[in-house]
Amino acid sequence: MNEASDPSRVVNLSQRLDPTSERVGELLNAVRSIAAKRLQPWIGNAFEHLDDALFDLAEKAENNAAQMHYFDGMREVRKRRPAVERSFLSTVNRDLGELAHPLQSSGNGLAGSPGTVELTLVADNELEESLAITSMISKHDSRLANELFAVNQRLSVICGGHKIENASNPVAPTLLTQAFRQALHELNADMRVKLIIYKLFDRYVLSSLEELYQEINVALVRAGVLPQLRQGMRSGDAKAKPAATSAQADATSDEAGEIPSDLLQTLHALFSARRGPVISGDGGMHAMPSGPLPSANELLGALSVLQSQIASAGPLPYARPDDAAELSREVLQLKSQLLTQIGALRGERPSHVASIDEDTIDLVGMLFEFILEDRNLPVAMQVMLARLQIPYLKAAILDRKLFAHRQHPARRLLDSLAEQAKSWSEESDRDHRLHEKVKSIVDQLLHDFDDDMGIFERLLADLQQFQEINKRRSELAEQRVAESTRGREKLEQARRRAAREILDRIGDQKLPPLVHGVLARAWANHLVLTLLRQGETSPEFRSALRFVDDFIASTRPATSPESRQALRQMLPSVERALRQGLINVAFQEQDIERLLGQLHTYYRQQLGETLDATEVVSVDEDAAMQSIPDSIQPVIDRDTAADDPADEEEIVEAPLDSPEWHQVQALQPGTWLEFCLTDETMTRAKLSWISPMSGRYLFVNRRGLKVADYAPRELAVLLTDGQARILAANALFDRAMTAIVGKLSQPEATPSTGTPSKDSDTA
Repeated sequence: MNEASDPSRVVNLSQRLDPTSERVGELLNAVRSIAAKRLQPWIGNAFEHLDDALFDLAEKAENNAAQMHYFDGMREVRKRRPAVERSFLSTVNRDLGELAHPLQSSGNGLAGSPGTVELTLVADNELEESLAITSMISKHDSRLANELFAVNQRLSVICGGHKIENASNPVAPTLLTQAFRQALHELNADMRVKLIIYKLFDRYVLSSLEELYQEINVALVRAGVLPQLRQGMRSGDAKAKPAATSAQADATSDEAGEIPSDLLQTLHALFSARRGPVISGDGGMHAMPSGPLPSANELLGALSVLQSQIASAGPLPYARPDDAAELSREVLQLKSQLLTQIGALRGERPSHVASIDEDTIDLVGMLFEFILEDRNLPVAMQVMLARLQIPYLKAAILDRKLFAHRQHPARRLLDSLAEQAKSWSEESDRDHRLHEKVKSIVDQLLHDFDDDMGIFERLLADLQQFQEINKRRSELAEQRVAESTRGREKLEQARRRAAREILDRIGDQKLPPLVHGVLARAWANHLVLTLLRQGETSPEFRSALRFVDDFIASTRPATSPESRQALRQMLPSVERALRQGLINVAFQEQDIERLLGQLHTYYRQQLGETLDATEVVSVDEDAAMQSIPDSIQPVIDRDTAADDPADEEEIVEAPLDSPEWHQVQALQPGTWLEFCLTDETMTRAKLSWISPMSGRYLFVNRRGLKVADYAPRELAVLLTDGQARILAANALFDRAMTAIVGKLSQPEATPSTGTPSKDSDTA
């Protein structure tokens, strides 16, 4: 017989057990045995169903990439499943064994006040994972409140009176989920796969915990631990609720990996935890204030009055520097104004609203406080969007799904407005087209929105049409800028290549000014054009390089009959090639004849012929400069250092292992940055193109016009100095929800004020 159920070993309830006693160890071992017996098949069952769920999702995947995510997840789970199960079960077993030693086990970060671990979980950067976990904990803590309360009380007795609560009980949903999350660190899987695993853990483990608690309670009652304890909750615990069948639906029902049905429940739990209980006169918890609470219709009516007051104040003024601070105060005061307005309508001011309505008011307030602090948005746009607080609060009361569903029209409209606003600057919107469009939409919502949610869909369609028209315009301009930049870079690359080829062939030789001038200007330009038109592997380019060799060779002294004969044989081909090259770079016929005449005179000198005084060409005179038209630009003179390995980019100091350097390397076209250069106005620009030749980053404004281009290290220096900042790429709503959940997870948070303190600068 299990010792825990042995009636001869009844616990004396008149005194607490010594945590170090043998009897405590026996009772905890009995609980550990029951937990292991139950949890092992449950966790195994969850993984057994995972393979089928992932296979079904792979078959239904919208594209090959998504399908591969699920197939890769299947392979990874099959490989790592034993390690995950082993880690999970050993963590639970260890924590149960250490339960009688709170001082020893307090360092593991699992014990604490109710909700501590739950809130810690939510602080993770993976918002969807955190919400999934917090939702499961909140749901099952409520559903299992009766049985779990009894388990906590009995474990407290056998642990010497040390208080055991949901957040410190190793078999409660909080720590079981925490242990499972830690075990999943063994798994290198896509987040979509992990969310499916959590759903199955919810369905096959957490939803079965009632059986585990009943068996633990029965075993401890038989052992004499609080046998008279009524199967009920202490005052103040939430009423038990039946398990939500929707949460136990097939795991494949949410292929996208979102947890929309649980989001509001999760946020409600977080708001409740942070707000704390309301104590009534008789000591009851969560007592409601006297008098009827405002109904949804009363709230909507009061909001409509406040909305009409804003709308009747006239058109929105252009943003002033201090508007954001003023609006921030208004955001915080809305709840008080709302209660005052309801009081004016009903005759007495209510002191509270229903908790679900208060959560909605606070959530919308935190959303718009985030907007006013989000540096991804220009101040002028922050101010305009913040005017939408009341319409969006009305929308959230009318349709609670607004915060839960990414595809909700009101949410998509605000995200689209913010995305357009992110690219706005005074310089790029000189015609005020974007500013007026955003202002028009804000005005329409303030003036026209009553209870017709279809207005969001209509305004979204209008904004999308505006976006498409401007996108086509900007894409054409952007394409022209990229092509122009690409052309200039090809030209510059060809000029450098031509200069290197000529300089390599000259080497240390000192050429006559006439020959050097021809090579540096006319022939270098011919090489450039040949490279651009025919390419470096073409016969034409190889022939042009052979001319350079022959032309240089023709300058060597001809002191013997053999060398003079060789020079005479070479000159006709040199002249033919030079004539053709000069024609290629658009020399006029008279210029060609003049230059060839100077060369004839030079070669007669080389061959030792007697010349008239007027025919002698001085070696100190750059005769080529007299014959080459000004339209032929020098190549070598400008790029004498083209063969120097230290190029312009390497002059800029920027450590290659700095965070900013890695940020630059990770940038993708389409990313927006804000530039605040010295003595220049702030501007916002999109990374349009990264040159495959030079590696330079080309930036354009929202109209597709070039703003700047930077070498990678130059851009890294600007980021390091704070003169450039990468703007967030994800949607406004997602950024806000991450900040709000993170804020609610902090002990010092005061959500009732609706003020999330956050760093909204990061992408």
